[in-house]
Amino acid sequence: MKTVNKLFIVVGLAGILCGCKMDYFPTDELSSETLLKDEKGITYIMDGCYSVLKDQVEYLGYASGNDYCRHYFQMAEYPGDNTCLSSRTTDPLYQALSYTMTDDLKNVGTLWMLAYKVIGMSNTVIEACDKNGSGSSIKGEALFMRALMHLHMVTLFAKPYCEGRDNMGVPLRLKSDVNEPVTRASVGEVYDQIAADLAEAATLLGEKSRGNAGYPCKASAYGLLSRVHLYMGKYSDVVTDVNNALNGGQFEDFLEPNATFGSYFANAKTSKETLFCIGHEVTDNKGQASVGSMYNAGANTGWGEVYPSNPILYMYERYPEDVRYTAFISPTYPKKQKAGLWVYFPNPESKDREIVGAQTLALVLDTLIEGDDTTFYFMDGATQCKLYKKDGMLPGSEYKEWYVMYRGEECMARVHPNMKTRTTDLNPQWFVLKFANQDGYDQLSSPVYLRWGELVLNLAEAEYHNGNKAEALGYVNILRNRAGIGEEGQFSESKMHGYADVLDVVLDERRLELAFEGHRVFDQIRNHRDMDRRYPGANQWEVVPYNREKLQYPIPFAEWSVSGIPQNPGY
Repeated sequence: MKTVNKLFIVVGLAGILCGCKMDYFPTDELSSETLLKDEKGITYIMDGCYSVLKDQVEYLGYASGNDYCRHYFQMAEYPGDNTCLSSRTTDPLYQALSYTMTDDLKNVGTLWMLAYKVIGMSNTVIEACDKNGSGSSIKGEALFMRALMHLHMVTLFAKPYCEGRDNMGVPLRLKSDVNEPVTRASVGEVYDQIAADLAEAATLLGEKSRGNAGYPCKASAYGLLSRVHLYMGKYSDVVTDVNNALNGGQFEDFLEPNATFGSYFANAKTSKETLFCIGHEVTDNKGQASVGSMYNAGANTGWGEVYPSNPILYMYERYPEDVRYTAFISPTYPKKQKAGLWVYFPNPESKDREIVGAQTLALVLDTLIEGDDTTFYFMDGATQCKLYKKDGMLPGSEYKEWYVMYRGEECMARVHPNMKTRTTDLNPQWFVLKFANQDGYDQLSSPVYLRWGELVLNLAEAEYHNGNKAEALGYVNILRNRAGIGEEGQFSESKMHGYADVLDVVLDERRLELAFEGHRVFDQIRNHRDMDRRYPGANQWEVVPYNREKLQYPIPFAEWSVSGIPQNPGY
């Protein structure tokens, strides 16, 4: 039997108490017996689970910004093709973005440690509820959180379900017993347990949560179950799950309307759209250490070093009235900068560098030599370079993108008048505001993990796979209409806007609707779609295959070196 790693996988009651904010009991009344027998005590432990997701912890001497929420949203989103990092950083988020992860990184170890801490706390609540015969809704919350954490672990640290049920998954922890040996269950076993936990949670949770959207309700459990079944390819079950979440209602009853959607993320905690978020209060504002600080510099309150990639900007610009573009993407123009037309693109001469990646070239052009309506030329020293629009890397032949032929290489380009760039590099600043402006603070938000907009798209993707293409496009149109895109931008089987496949329409709508919320990588790999990252930034210039070996993160050294569980291939 392998030695149990008590630091990471196993969490005893002493660890649970340290993870909770002591809001309910005086210190002299706080004991293991009180906590496990009293319903308030069980609720107190459950509340500690939510605190663990947002509280900063010290790990290997690193505390600032070291919290579950920040690491999860960065580690889930940055390996995809929605973001670009303006320049090299010492923050371990860089390794997530550049596929240079190692097993001793602070974000990798902290996320694993805290996820299993929440799982241990949830197991304690479940066992106490079963023993005492009380707190059924609290047991539902614990089942939901146990499922959520196992889902995070199996999607980040194991191969995707679509590559086989029998691949190594992650440790499946269903008891609070600290003497349980640590082994890696199969991917299928982990997913089956997640689905079972969520199905049971749905029978125990109320129609409304016991507070704001930082607590789950019945629809939350069904909603997350629809995601799990989508990942598992159980498309008929997805339809059932979403209908159970709707409970006889219509999507319009739950979606934030167009008139208020622009302020949705700043008010996510109390919005009817949110099914689950990591609820933050003003006292939880971490400023430059927040999850949103890399996306938004604010009034010098954040770093603002991670921007939307060129491809997703092109997608938003197809319909400039799209509120998802006008409200959540903020270009920054300078007060004073050299006038002219800014053209920026990846540096072809750096594309083969293993770590530095596709750095940016930016040119300020005073004059362009006209060709035809979509073709121009400019001079690079004595060499004439071509700047032109054409069908590009993105689906949809009705939409054109700028490209440049520069030093023998064709590169997707961006063309802007007078854009502002960071002083340390040449990437134009485009701030993302999905993690900003709660209660009037630039860097405060309650990051959204599950919302009704996703459920619309889960249903669209499931109906496509069920052979119901018209229905799939109808669900896409619900969100396009909500976004403010008029009839001319709607889809039908006879009006595909140059798309060849309905699935590409659905996936692109997921990209537009759920950008920066941690979905893109998982959406691509389960549908066997590669990620094209041939755009400017500190990322490598490459197309990332959906079945790349190191898409999953390494098992932390502090785990495998003690418990003896196998490391992931390639590390």
